[in-house]
Amino acid sequence: MLRPLPTGLTIPVAEAAVPADAIPIQVTEEAGIFAAWKDDFRVEPLVREGDRVAQGEPVLRSRREPEIVVVAPMPARVATIGLGAGHRLSEVVFFHEPDAGRHEHDVDSARSLEDRAALRDALLGSGLWRDFRSRPFGRVPAPREAPSAIVVMALDTRPGAPDPRLALAGRQAEFEHGLRALTLLTDGPVLLCQDHGPELFYDRGVGGRIRLVKSHDEHPWGLAGFQVHRHHPAEAGRPVWDIHAEDVAGIGAFLLTGLVPETRLVSVTGTALREPRLVRCQAGADLRALSYRQVRPGRHSVLAGSVLDGQEARWLGARDRQATVISGEMPSRDHHWFLSALRRASRPLPLIPTAAVDHAMGGEIPAVAFLKAVAVGDTETAIRLGALSLLGEDLALADYVTCAEPRFSELLARMLDRIAEEGT
Repeated sequence: MLRPLPTGLTIPVAEAAVPADAIPIQVTEEAGIFAAWKDDFRVEPLVREGDRVAQGEPVLRSRREPEIVVVAPMPARVATIGLGAGHRLSEVVFFHEPDAGRHEHDVDSARSLEDRAALRDALLGSGLWRDFRSRPFGRVPAPREAPSAIVVMALDTRPGAPDPRLALAGRQAEFEHGLRALTLLTDGPVLLCQDHGPELFYDRGVGGRIRLVKSHDEHPWGLAGFQVHRHHPAEAGRPVWDIHAEDVAGIGAFLLTGLVPETRLVSVTGTALREPRLVRCQAGADLRALSYRQVRPGRHSVLAGSVLDGQEARWLGARDRQATVISGEMPSRDHHWFLSALRRASRPLPLIPTAAVDHAMGGEIPAVAFLKAVAVGDTETAIRLGALSLLGEDLALADYVTCAEPRFSELLARMLDRIAEEGT
């Protein structure tokens, strides 16, 4: 059976130029770890307000999966610990204290990549386990979950996204060690997705376990969901993990040194900026500080993520590699309850088949059939067409080209939540 040729769209935005010198490092004076209420992330604090913590030191433990911890994003003093009902994480705020140092983890048993259990324990105890995302449903994998494959994204086509090749520059040994570590976590393939440039990895003695996938470099092909759907579809009981290539290099560095990486490559772009920039900053960085003195006069909104899928936020999210500053204010989605009820009761606006809609789904998924199934809640058809490989973020481009209301990304997220609830 012939497969359709992949297609996509290029969203015009001002890209951050690569500095002639080294990309600057900026550790913001404040940082935050947070979770949305819908994530229902229940935690047990391992520190108290006012404590000094080293970068990489465990500060939170999951109440449901105690092996999973969250670590301090920088050497700091714990300013506030915000927990909601049932110990749901709201946010933990840190103030930078450089002399608090770095926490060194014991990786002696995991470094040689011979003991799967030791490797899992090391990643769980360092907070790096949370860099993985399991499909279906996009959750952090359970500590003993065995993926059928792991997809490594060395490609990001979101508008304004930093080039993963820049993030990997000078880190080849760490990246290769991290890739080899992934082969210990799955009995299936490790799929390295990259652009059509020079190959990022040559299989040396792994027996073909690491497969290089050269991909179309237009959006949405830099999203893990479309790579998972095309190369190793996720199914109930057959999870597939995805992870960013820079995080794989971070795993390699951690296993070689025992130190959790301090920074990640982030782009700061948007219509409200005088000039887009690239910076290396810590996880949970203060987005206002990253854009300080770079914003044009006037009202603006700061998003964690791209202009397509970003959310207004104070802190850089756990998987975010972009901050977008847009002119004006984000439109409010709050309405009177009666108008909101009418809106939810109304049918979605008609979906007009166009080439742009097909491109928004990468030419890989029957766009109109899939989006109609999502719009009307036809779970069976949506699953048959690939919904279990996707997340809400994967439909942000479809929202953009259709001006859908309600948004397809939100409808898919609700559908996946229902499927997950029915399966438990």
